[in-house]
Amino acid sequence: MRGFCLPVSLDFKEVELLDAIITRSRPLKPGEHMFRQGDAFSSLFAIHSGCVKTYSLSDNGDEQITGFSLPSELVGLSGIDTGQYPVGAVAIETSSICEIPYSHFNELSNKMGSLKTQLVNTLSKEIRNDLRIQLLLGNKNATERVSDFLLDLVARPKLRGYATNFICLPMSRNEIANYLGLAVETVSRILSRLQKSGLIKVNGREIEIIDAASLKVKSGACIMSGLT
Repeated sequence: MRGFCLPVSLDFKEVELLDAIITRSRPLKPGEHMFRQGDAFSSLFAIHSGCVKTYSLSDNGDEQITGFSLPSELVGLSGIDTGQYPVGAVAIETSSICEIPYSHFNELSNKMGSLKTQLVNTLSKEIRNDLRIQLLLGNKNATERVSDFLLDLVARPKLRGYATNFICLPMSRNEIANYLGLAVETVSRILSRLQKSGLIKVNGREIEIIDAASLKVKSGACIMSGLT
């Protein structure tokens, strides 16, 4: 199970070196923070289990959700540049977290070219995902946004070798709506419509993708290759 705290592909000796600097904290309960917006940057965090949302607060205290992180994904990369976390990160279900102190990680990556390469690849994926979200919010209608969101959620576990068409949503309809820039009623209406069309099956927070090909059509064609 140790591999779930190491979201990189390394040989055994490299895994041992990286594993030595990882701290496994107690599980976070829903609503508990890993870090808050503006906190000094010190560590990267790997999600072992559960789900964490990142969010930004406006000057008047309004929350805008910027992403949802799932098992094996890294959180905190956006703090490297400025030395501060530009967003907050909070568990939305009971989550097990692995903390990787960045000073030790950076020192180790200077000795391990493969680790540095993995970090660059992870940063590249973050940039590509940010571009996808910009396209999602800027150019797609409500149905396309919800369809794209569902396809993304079912695709991410497949990267870890879990081939499944089932999604158990850790986030609420309100959180989905906030993330997608929609009204919660709109999200619920679109899910119902997709179910009536036979593309998905909804049972509370459990969703089964019945017709992925048609759902992809509903999500709209992406103008940038590799972002869907």
